[in-house]
Amino acid sequence: MKNRIPSGWDKMVKQWIKEGDLLTRLRGLLKRSGHNLAYATLLLYHSYRQPETPGWAKRIVVGSIAYLLAPIDSLPDLTPFIGFTDDLGVLMFGLVSIAGHVTDDVRAKARLEMTRWFGLTDFSTLKKVDDKI
Repeated sequence: MKNRIPSGWDKMVKQWIKEGDLLTRLRGLLKRSGHNLAYATLLLYHSYRQPETPGWAKRIVVGSIAYLLAPIDSLPDLTPFIGFTDDLGVLMFGLVSIAGHVTDDVRAKARLEMTRWFGLTDFSTLKKVDDKI
């Protein structure tokens, strides 16, 4: 039996993951949150888009990104320095869970996006995220 994403999730994911849709929605949030959170989110996003990523891993990605976008904790996210700590924790848990599907190609795409969004050329600041996965 093939591992499939439940139909309700599939519809939501298809809306979010359309080319540029999710990235446009996340761009403002991620610019406020810092490079590590943005990079972790982009790694998850690009892992999801890989055809060889299995359904169970895609469900972890959807859950992690949904937590980041959930308005339920939007007030704490406005708190300087500590507001996004829980979001980063959930994203890192998601990344560690699907680490085998974060390929060099996924990293390259995420870094290219970081360069486009932030003009980031020194990727040593992202080493913390890469070291954890």
